[in-house]
Amino acid sequence: MHSYWFHIGAFPVRSYSTIFALAFLLGLGITLYLAKVRGNPGDSEHWWALAPLCLIGGVVGARFWQVFFFDFGYYASHPGQILQVWHGGLSIQGGIAGALAASIIYLWRKRQSFLHFADIATPGILLGQSIGRDADFMNGSAFGAPTHQGFGVLFPPGTLAYEQYGHQPLWPAVIWEGQVDIVLLALLFVILQRKKGWPLGFPFVYYLVVYNICRFFLEILRGDSPRGIFGWDAAQWTALATVLVGLLLGVWIFLKEKRKTPLGVQGE
Repeated sequence: MHSYWFHIGAFPVRSYSTIFALAFLLGLGITLYLAKVRGNPGDSEHWWALAPLCLIGGVVGARFWQVFFFDFGYYASHPGQILQVWHGGLSIQGGIAGALAASIIYLWRKRQSFLHFADIATPGILLGQSIGRDADFMNGSAFGAPTHQGFGVLFPPGTLAYEQYGHQPLWPAVIWEGQVDIVLLALLFVILQRKKGWPLGFPFVYYLVVYNICRFFLEILRGDSPRGIFGWDAAQWTALATVLVGLLLGVWIFLKEKRKTPLGVQGE
């Protein structure tokens, strides 16, 4: 775990910032590819317009979630650090919420299908999340609880994990989450090979439901967030709400697909 790659004079090149940028660019890259091979004519142009909006909305949403839902007590005592996103502290769930809000506004104004674009973006989201967890790990800003066993991740001095737990071995919850994202991405590509096809919105619903179920249980191993009712942290409550929204959306899209008039010979 290294917070800095190197320094250019007095300017530090941070691992968190560079890996975060890489996660966004690679996620955008796979999205642009899918928009070209599976999208509609003109989709790529919309994605180039959406990319900066999603980046800005994602960073704002990610920081908002982190500050007000995940660690409000800390930032209330250190308000000067709220805007210092380069130190870490970006919630993936908040980032997705912010990017979705920006996308919905743009697509509504352009009269484009949100679910169509959300489906194309889903693989890129999973890839970006996985790489983003590497940024968290390198920064030592998202970490597990003590394992109380002879195994686990040992964070070095200077990281938030070390400040809180010292030399105690911690659960590699963030590493496992990054691996889960890749598994979910591979499963999605396998599922999409179904010959009959899936209704519009299915890949996005798959992401909302399956990822957040996994996230809910992985959060049990986390040791960096305050816990409230039922011993759940903000990420678990967000995951639960997102799963419910995803299930409702899934029911709606399948019912909508079922109500479609079958194609065939019309009666005389």
